Amino acid sequence: MIENFIKSSEYTQKLFQIDDEVLKNIEMESLNDNVPIITREVLNFMIFNAKGIGAKNILEVGTATGYSGLFLAQIANTNGGQLTTIEIDEKRHEKAIENFKKAGIFEKNHLILGDALEEIPKLDQNNKFDFIFIDAAKGQYIKFFTMCWQLLNENGIIFIDNIMFRGLVAEDETEVPKRFRTIVVRLKEFIQKLNNEFDFILLPFGDGVGLVRK
Repeated sequence: MIENFIKSSEYTQKLFQIDDEVLKNIEMESLNDNVPIITREVLNFMIFNAKGIGAKNILEVGTATGYSGLFLAQIANTNGGQLTTIEIDEKRHEKAIENFKKAGIFEKNHLILGDALEEIPKLDQNNKFDFIFIDAAKGQYIKFFTMCWQLLNENGIIFIDNIMFRGLVAEDETEVPKRFRTIVVRLKEFIQKLNNEFDFILLPFGDGVGLVRK
């Protein structure tokens, strides 16, 4: 069963082809440098959703090297809007700026260096977002979501990656390594809250994807 799931995942990844050489190189460099980036099947699903709602203004929490952000920025820019993306790590932020410049869209978008918990409240509260992508510190997902919800347009989507945290969220707490238990408990509480109080769906591919619609 697990082998079939792995084969299916590999198959879907192969279907999503990246033709842009800049994006191909960024993907390869990030993987070689062990920078965690979105998997191809999750990326494809995210693009499908962002395009589907005609997202114009997009917020990303967790830029990393700018890989996923470049795809989101292209969607936003095509629709006459922009991507706002936040990264706490200075080296990754600088790399993202370099990558956005290579892609020729740096000036059209807003890359912020800082802690998202501090930077999100600084954003213009009247400038709502159509699509918000959260892929940052897993232990802070509840706080990120609460802040982002206030900035989301009606019918907008919050797309949350890696919400199953290495599959450990599905395990009994006694089976979770002690060093991960706090994060796993927080994520379980977060998922339960989303399931009970919001228009939410949890999908078990990649490392777990959660979507919330306003």
